[in-house]
Formats: sequence, structure tokens, C-alpha cells
Amino acid sequence: MGCPFKAIADNTRREILVYLSKGDTVAGEIADKFNISKPAISNHLKILKEADLVNEKKVKQNRIYSLNKNQVNNVKVYLEGLV
Repeated sequence: MGCPFKAIADNTRREILVYLSKGDTVAGEIADKFNISKPAISNHLKILKEADLVNEKKVKQNRIYSLNKNQVNNVKVYLEGLV
């Protein structure tokens, strides 16, 4: 399992999380929102998934990604405890 704090250290991954906060989506739609290669987006999604910040569900040939709200909330609670 990856570290969620390391995962959110990258601006692109934070933007992916913001995009997923609006609802579940397939990897291709996520890639279309960014000006980087699809393999790069795939790597970012892998890191977010390893940090348990996103969930992945395979439906036929598609991979549907969603925000893992429980883990995101855990990170939020931790950070709020610092102030």
C-alpha cells in the first residue's frame, strides 16, 4: 500500500482527485482532461490506487475510477488535526 501523502504531493494527481470528486469516470475521460500522455495518466492512477485514494472497477473493457471517500476523509481529518 502506498502513502496517500506521497500520492497527493503531485499536482496532476491532486487534479485527478478533484476531477473524480465530481463522479465516477473511465480512464480515457480522465486522460482527455490533461495535456499529458495516456500512459502517464495510467501511472498517476496506479499511484492513487496504491495509496487507496481511488477505487478501480473493471467493466468489460473499461476501467472505472472513483474517489475512495473514506481514505480521502482520513487524510483530511489528519491534516485538520495539525492546525
